[in-house]
Amino acid sequence: MLAQFHRALAVLAGKWKGDILWQLIDRKRRFGELRQAIPGVTQHMLTTQLRDLEANGLVKRTVYPEVPPRVEYEMTPSAKALKPVFDELYRWAQEHGFPTSAQGAAGKGAQPPSQPGDAAGPDSQPRKAGRRGG
Repeated sequence: MLAQFHRALAVLAGKWKGDILWQLIDRKRRFGELRQAIPGVTQHMLTTQLRDLEANGLVKRTVYPEVPPRVEYEMTPSAKALKPVFDELYRWAQEHGFPTSAQGAAGKGAQPPSQPGDAAGPDSQPRKAGRRGG
């Protein structure tokens, strides 16, 4: 059982995989949309992470025979089954938020400032509540 847990973590581990899956949770997206929606990700890293997610059966890549070619990415049913996990992580991050860099060590016990859409759940855009910059 522990081996299965480690395998699941290995499939999902990666600085950008969570961000990519989060962006695909509600709809298909093109590469440029993903790149724009995930600040700080390089084109090379986004390509690498998307290929890895595709190889692990979490992302489906569809190429349309157009000029120029159009490529869309979407979650597979296997990845969509992770939505309750994402929902719970979002809830956990909202409940046990981390101090922002501005709060520093002095703010360790303080609640993070509320953001618009906090109560709306993971389908709303404020999605980095528990993510540290990097």
